[in-house]
Amino acid sequence: MTRPATVIHAGDSTLLATYGDRIDPTVNACAVGLADAVRSAHLPGVRDVIVTYRSVAVSFDPLAVDADRLADQMREIATAARQSPLDAEPIVEIPVRYGGADGPDLAEVARFAGCSEQEVVRRHGAPSYRVYMLGFMPGFAYMAPVEDRIAMPRRATPRIRVPAGSVGIAGRQTGVYPGESPGGWQLIGRTSITLFALDRDPPALLRPGSRVRFVAVGSGAAAEAPGAP
Repeated sequence: MTRPATVIHAGDSTLLATYGDRIDPTVNACAVGLADAVRSAHLPGVRDVIVTYRSVAVSFDPLAVDADRLADQMREIATAARQSPLDAEPIVEIPVRYGGADGPDLAEVARFAGCSEQEVVRRHGAPSYRVYMLGFMPGFAYMAPVEDRIAMPRRATPRIRVPAGSVGIAGRQTGVYPGESPGGWQLIGRTSITLFALDRDPPALLRPGSRVRFVAVGSGAAAEAPGAP
């Protein structure tokens, strides 16, 4: 069922359509559905359409389109837009080498959870995660929900350098760093999968609404985890 969206001005060249104040899959599915509908409408003057956890930001050229008219068009589209199906996307499996040099924070997460490193690996790899939004850097997908027991908060002091492919936890969120960058998430593993490539269409492997499952591979804690290859 499609929820009503509130459309407001967010500066002189952006409109923001918001679905309530909760973060959950259904709210995000409404935002994804609206974003797809706005893109399909090819509205004059629209420059970009960006999905967040519970809203859609539409940037536009204020010299090419009347902002109030565009806001009315967005409300009309939001009324007719269908919620994006929650389980329509195929699951993307991401292989992860957990622990050791690839996951320097795995032991700390295990201490936080009061369990073994192998149990952290098992719990992180058990569910499928929803991609709620892309942000921070190109191709960085914010995924949730991480199980409460292993949902360790971000590091108090971020690292200056996080290697590309690092898999991290930040509270109920998990994600993969597409490229080398600073970062404060708890690093529990690393993947060889390329999350963002300019020579690929589309460049980002994942999009809002994608479903992801992490699969333990390699040595260390991954090899000892129950059911790991």
